[in-house]
Parts: sequence; structure tokens; C-alpha cells
Amino acid sequence: MWLAVIAVLIGLAILVWSADVFIDGATALAKKLNVPSFLIGVIILGLGTSAPEMVVSVLAALEGSPELALGNAYGSNIINIALVLGATALISPIIIHKGIIKRDLPILLIITALAAWQLRDGQLSIVDGLVLLALLVVVLSIQIVLSLREGSSHKVDDIHDNKIVEHRAVDDALSAANSEPSLLRGLWALFFGLTMLVASSRAIVWGAVELATLWGLSELIIGLTIVAVGTSLPELVASLSAARKGEHDMALGNIIGSNIFNTLGVVGLAALIAPISASPIILSRDVLAMSAITLLLVVLCGAAFIKHRPFGRGSGAALILFFVGYTLWLMQTVNM
Repeated sequence: MWLAVIAVLIGLAILVWSADVFIDGATALAKKLNVPSFLIGVIILGLGTSAPEMVVSVLAALEGSPELALGNAYGSNIINIALVLGATALISPIIIHKGIIKRDLPILLIITALAAWQLRDGQLSIVDGLVLLALLVVVLSIQIVLSLREGSSHKVDDIHDNKIVEHRAVDDALSAANSEPSLLRGLWALFFGLTMLVASSRAIVWGAVELATLWGLSELIIGLTIVAVGTSLPELVASLSAARKGEHDMALGNIIGSNIFNTLGVVGLAALIAPISASPIILSRDVLAMSAITLLLVVLCGAAFIKHRPFGRGSGAALILFFVGYTLWLMQTVNM
């Protein structure tokens, strides 16, 4: 038993650290390749912080525990909004912009509704997994096109700004002098981070399944609690850091992007590896809670935008209360 506990705890610690290394490496490469900042903040950061959920869920599916994969993904979605975003808003209010209301939140709401509809019969087939992965490609393509347009717009503005042009000339000269070492460091960080992600995730999956067996708990409960909280720590750290630095779009975009990756990429890949049979409780409790917290997020963000107020401590407190209520609900239904 203690060996399983140690495996989970050490695995979670390495998981968080390796995810940070992976994000740093991916960001360094994106900057070196002149990828627009929007892609760095939303695509790279969102994918990077969702990498733990993706690796854990894929390994769980490969090892014959697909319900753990489902619980990890949906549990992380609930925790990302209720706990991570709630804590972030309590510490630093978030400014809500029009793009979040018009594009990002509606996409997240539609994806969540699709996830609930696919589980109406308690099954996720290989076809369902393919649909989710295909939709992920579509969503990413839209984000890439929009970010490239924004990047082109910024470049035009820079050409008319002599000071920015001069700064860029200096930066380009310095960058050219150190191009090869920086690129190699970025590639090494990316490779090493992913390697440690796989290794630590294997330890977490093994420890979680062992604990589920020893304590008589279902794999779904372990996935919704220990593993989900642990793999959501990168989102928490990234969002708190972004909020402290005034990067409000990145803080909220990280959560929205991470939930999109979890619902489409993590669940889709797990279902593609092995069809998933979900317990009835996951529909009546977890999918319902995920849908409710997503809808609450849309309402709170919409109200803040209409009233020209930040997504502040009142909204953060409401999300935290939801997390407390969901946790109590989870404990009451643990044996169902």
C-alpha cells in the first residue's frame, strides 16, 4: 500500500515539474521559430498543461483502465474551472474581453454538450474518439488561422514604428548569434520533459489502480480525485503566474484551452485506444457537474462583460463553493 502511495506522490511531483520543463522547451522553440504569441499562450500552454492528463489517460487505456482515463479528463475539467480558475480570480481579478465571450466560451460550451451527448448510452466507441479528435483538429486550425492573422497585423504595425524596428534589428542580431544553442536547449527540454511525463505518468497510473483495489474504491473515483487534482496543478501554477503578471487573457485562455484539449484530445485518444464503458453515475453526477460548471462560467463571464467589470472575487468564490459542493457530492456517492 505504502509503495503505491509513494508512487502516486512522487509521480505527481515529477509530473508537475516535467510539464513545466516541457512548456519552457515548447515556448522557446515557438519563439525561435517566430510563432505568434497567441499560439504560444493558448495552443502551446494549453497543450502543455494538458499533457499530464493526456499521458495519464492514454496509459490508463492501454493498461485496461479506460474509466480512469474518463474520470481523469472530466475531473480535471471540473477542477480547472471550479478550483483553479476560482483560486486565480480570488487572487487577481480577470478582465473579460469580447473574443472570449464571442468565440472561446461558446466553443467550450458546444464541446461540453457534445461530450454529454456522446455518453447518452454510457458508451464511447472508437468512432466517438475519431469524432472528438477530428473536432480538435478543426478547433486548433481555427485558432491557428486567427492567431496568424493577428500576428500579421502586429507586423504591419511594427513596420510603421521605427523604434520597434530598431529593437527588432538588435534582437535579431543577438538571436542569430545564439540561435543554435537556444534551439538545441529548446529541443532538449521538449524531449526530456515528454520523457519524464511518460515515466511519472506510468507511476501514477500504477499507484492509482493499486490504491483503488486496496481501498475498494472504483477507478473512476481515483481518477476524479487524486489523479485529476494532481494533473491539474500545471494549470493552477500557469494561471496564477499569468494573473500575477497581468496576463488575464492567458490565465482564462489557459483554462478554456486545457478543457478543450481534455474533452477532445484526452478522451478522444483514450476512446480510440480502447472503447469506454461509463458507469451510470458518471452521467448523473460527473458529466452533469462538468456541464453545470461550464454553464456557470459562461454566465459569470457574460455578466462581468456586460457590466464592464472584471471576473473578480465574487465569481471566484462562487466557483470555489461549487468545487466544495461537488467534492461533498462525490464523497456521498463514493460507493455507488
